[in-house]
Amino acid sequence: MSEFTAQPNTDSFRRMVLEGTMTIYNAAEIKAQLLGGLQSASILEIDLSHISEMDTAGFQLLVMAKRESQRLGRTMRIVAHSPEAHEVIDFYNMDAFFGDPVLIPADH
Repeated sequence: MSEFTAQPNTDSFRRMVLEGTMTIYNAAEIKAQLLGGLQSASILEIDLSHISEMDTAGFQLLVMAKRESQRLGRTMRIVAHSPEAHEVIDFYNMDAFFGDPVLIPADH
């Protein structure tokens, strides 16, 4: 199960830390959290560093959030990637779509 932690926020900035899994089994919960984050801030940073598993449904949620941020004229960025999250984003060759820097730990 994913957990969502909000870091110190302002009206225009919110950082959301997702933990656990981003899969079909919790997609509805994650979708609600992402859309809520986009509605509550003009800049939403999503920290994926604690994601232990991501499937296509989790990836599609990130694409949906990015497109929704563009539609709303807001900024969404991924500020950290777990190896599992990066593997899925890289599989679909979508690093450029998200436009966020990806830091690969030296042990990988």
